[in-house]
Amino acid sequence: MAEWFMLEVQPHEAALRAYVRVRFPSIVDIDDLIQESFARILRAHTGTRVRSPKALLFTVARNTAIDLLRRNRVIRIEGLANLDDLPVYDGGRGAAEALSHEQELLLLEEAMKSLPARCRQILVLKKIHGLSYAEIGEKLGIKANTISAQLTIGVLRCRRFLEERGALKATKSS
Repeated sequence: MAEWFMLEVQPHEAALRAYVRVRFPSIVDIDDLIQESFARILRAHTGTRVRSPKALLFTVARNTAIDLLRRNRVIRIEGLANLDDLPVYDGGRGAAEALSHEQELLLLEEAMKSLPARCRQILVLKKIHGLSYAEIGEKLGIKANTISAQLTIGVLRCRRFLEERGALKATKSS
């Protein structure tokens, strides 16, 4: 599957970026959109022959962009008022919820540690430190295609790790 992805899908990344920039100019983080599109394709790919991987990639990216725009269309009320100044009682998290959250974080840390070193390093730089592909590439001396592939692999492996341990609901193709 990785070979199919590298040969048939990933070579279209530059054209996809250009398409997304023109078709969806309001989307700020194109890297995340491309990443999610790649992840969706890999999750859905069953190993059967795909007549046009490029058409599949562009369709998945379009649908991913539409999903993102729909989610962002929801009115966010956090910006309407400083919630800390409102006279509302906030009892905070209960002990059970705090413990559950702590266990989830430890499990995620374990999932990250299970990744190959380079993959983990790239995932941390992008998802935790928020670096762009260009910044990661400059820092590690690697190309955007490598970054994209490693991020996709890392996210999918972490998702599988968490699903296997019951922390996430299993997806159809996992």
